[in-house]
Amino acid sequence: MNTSILSLVFKPNVNPNFASQTAWAIFRAVVGIMMIHNGLDKLGNIESFAEAYVSYIGLPFPIFFSYIAAFTELIGAPLVALGLFTRPAALGLLSTMIVAMYHHILVAGLSIPYLELSAIYAVCFLFFLVNGAGLFSTDALILNWLDSQALTQKAKQIMLLEKSYQASQINKEQQLR
Repeated sequence: MNTSILSLVFKPNVNPNFASQTAWAIFRAVVGIMMIHNGLDKLGNIESFAEAYVSYIGLPFPIFFSYIAAFTELIGAPLVALGLFTRPAALGLLSTMIVAMYHHILVAGLSIPYLELSAIYAVCFLFFLVNGAGLFSTDALILNWLDSQALTQKAKQIMLLEKSYQASQINKEQQLR
């Protein structure tokens, strides 16, 4: 077997190329969109969710925390899908998934079928928390805009310094005459 084929199979992607960034954006959009319905389901019967999930694990103020979970999912999931404020949104969503996993463990122990979905979502949101939204995201657009603004500001400061330096040189020349 050819070594180049093996290197293609085993080499991790370390370059921000078009294919990997496109896959990253699709991954982010799919995970974000799929998560939205969880928040809608919670709001559909908030009292039932609060009793069955939040009260069951012993958290105080179950209705309040149920609304927090629902709105974290309803606001955070579209933000992840758009790649806007991705890390803070992913942190909130990861937190709700950790609580969900805790609930599943209390109810069914380490039952993989019961833990499966919340664990997969948790790992996805951990990925976005650590890695951000990727190059094809609103976060990247904002960062590029902020960087260009900062460069424009620095350029203006340099021009002002040059003008003041030139003015001081002219003053020195005039004083020497």
